Amino acid sequence: MRGRNRLSHKYLTLLFVIFGLIVDASFPSSGFSAVTARDKYFLAEACYKDLRQAQTKQRYRHNWIRCIRKFQAVYRHNPSGPWAAAGLYQSGRLYQGLHKQSGRKADEREALDIYRRIIKRFPNSKYRKKATIAIGSIPDARGQTEKQLSVVKKRKKPVNAKNPGPERKKEIPSAPSTISRANITGLRYWSNPNYTRIVIDADKSITYRHHLLKKDPSLKKPQRLYVDLDNSLLGNDTQKIIPINDEHLVDTRAGQYSPESVRVVVDIKSFSTYKIFSLKNPFRIVLDVWGSSKKKRKPARHPVPVEVKVSDIPDSALAKQFALGVKTIVIDPGHGGRDFGAPGYLKGVHEKNIALAIAKRLAVKIRKTLKCKVIMTRRTDRYLTLEERTAIANTQNADLFISIHTNSTRNRRAFGIETYFLNLATDEESIRVAARENATSEKNISDLQTILNDLMQNAKINESSRLAAHVQTSLYSRMRKHYTRIKNLGVKQAPFYVLLGAQMPSVLIETSFTSNARECKRLITAKYQQQLCVGIVNGIRNYIKETNPLSLLGSD
Repeated sequence: MRGRNRLSHKYLTLLFVIFGLIVDASFPSSGFSAVTARDKYFLAEACYKDLRQAQTKQRYRHNWIRCIRKFQAVYRHNPSGPWAAAGLYQSGRLYQGLHKQSGRKADEREALDIYRRIIKRFPNSKYRKKATIAIGSIPDARGQTEKQLSVVKKRKKPVNAKNPGPERKKEIPSAPSTISRANITGLRYWSNPNYTRIVIDADKSITYRHHLLKKDPSLKKPQRLYVDLDNSLLGNDTQKIIPINDEHLVDTRAGQYSPESVRVVVDIKSFSTYKIFSLKNPFRIVLDVWGSSKKKRKPARHPVPVEVKVSDIPDSALAKQFALGVKTIVIDPGHGGRDFGAPGYLKGVHEKNIALAIAKRLAVKIRKTLKCKVIMTRRTDRYLTLEERTAIANTQNADLFISIHTNSTRNRRAFGIETYFLNLATDEESIRVAARENATSEKNISDLQTILNDLMQNAKINESSRLAAHVQTSLYSRMRKHYTRIKNLGVKQAPFYVLLGAQMPSVLIETSFTSNARECKRLITAKYQQQLCVGIVNGIRNYIKETNPLSLLGSD
């Protein structure tokens, strides 16, 4: 009973602090400060404790950043107060911990900058010593610190004025080693009148910064977007200038901006917006640019302000109002070429061949049943990068994107059908599947999830989830009518590279498990593949009927 009372007291204290934060935020100039730096510190500590005790949470970057911001809020509350150094120090520790999870040098540099700031701003604080020790635990910084200390010690040695000793030559710092630098190996692009995807290839992970420059008529320079790649060298065989010359971009060009960095510049004709993100294994930076092809309209003489609350309109209602019919569908057979995909239970069976066979049957079925235009990302056994598949769908102005795969796991008894859409992963199994299909590590998935909120819009996520639900329901219903032991694994969400940046509702279908003996034997038969295609087409049909019933008139 006493333990329960202690627990209740803990939560009451926490609620009081949260209430104080709300009051403090609501009445900033009232002269009443409901929350002290101490209160904010203990809130941040609670966040950190929760993070330490949950290994699953530690895999996702946003959980670390949330706690870091709470500790930094302690410093901002009163930068010269007694809790400021403590808040900064803890934020540095968290950045060090995040570095161990992410492997990003930028996180380690953030920690280093914070520790140095503590030493400079709080010379009399106990956290100065802690920060110094923490810097010593960082390998790169430790070498610099030891070198600086040795220089200081040499300066402190007394010099005999009568016999100063031989004059020493100044040491000329050697050129920085290029062994650890990344090589920029290529530039690629895909384009249509309204959209361009540019990919920068590198042979190892690097940090980068991007900036949009305004048009400069005096220098006759167009609007430009540049990306600076740290610690990198431009490969000798890399094409320096790639003409694009579409409706909104002139070209993209790369150059050795400094001895340690490469700059990639995009010259812009017309511009709407852009998104930039990186992918791993191999490392590449993806830049999506949207141009504006709409002609400027003359403003009305007497404009009437109209308030439109899009959030009040359901996404399905929006689709119906705009009468967005499905005319073009891109089918993506997973893997291909040197990428074999998941191995089969049977010798010689590989995911890439099954996915292509199903995709070809699906294309025929969609054309015949739905009367839609079908584009396949590959028709033969050839290798395509994941970002290229999405770029094909975007540049073809596809209305739907369907990626076909087969599942696999170490547990050979696992079986079933599942359909994914792009979003944050919600369970360990989804993370495993995403890591396998992305050909990356599960640790890298946490880095990818941090950019999804910026890349995705709620309407697209909702439309993709609606499409996934229809496909999964129809697929399961169809297969169980013709086969026994069919398992419905449901609709799931995970961050798949192949769906990242898609401008249309997109799903990834794990048709069955090649690692399961029964399902592997079924997957290689024409009958099973055909029934899978019927189920998928029925699901697409039901989705179209829900969003735009008139678009299927005449297709039956």
